[in-house]
Amino acid sequence: QVHLVESGGGLVQPGGSLRLSCAASGFTFSGYTMNWYRQAPGKERELVAAISNLGGSITYAEPVKDRFTISRDNAKNTVYLQMNSLKPEDTAVYYCNTKLGRFLDDYWGQGTQVTVSS
Repeated sequence: QVHLVESGGGLVQPGGSLRLSCAASGFTFSGYTMNWYRQAPGKERELVAAISNLGGSITYAEPVKDRFTISRDNAKNTVYLQMNSLKPEDTAVYYCNTKLGRFLDDYWGQGTQVTVSS
């Protein structure tokens, strides 16, 4: 079955960096766009970044555009989110996501907590 597992979250000070990883299995990873979402307390889940199946098309949400980098390694079935210059407002649970099948069903990882605080 489809399985997405995030790792790499933690507590960092403002201005710090983290790299999140999402290990995928159960589908042909190289055939699908991968996404990172985040959800902060009291806020809706929002798309942070997306990367197309071969990495040729990348999208970022405006608040992270100059600070985060999404990448993927199809040989390892893994997508990454490098987060630099972190701000307190980046604090959220970060989720790996893909949309599969003819109806583009959503598949989610369990989430990893990122806390940016001094």
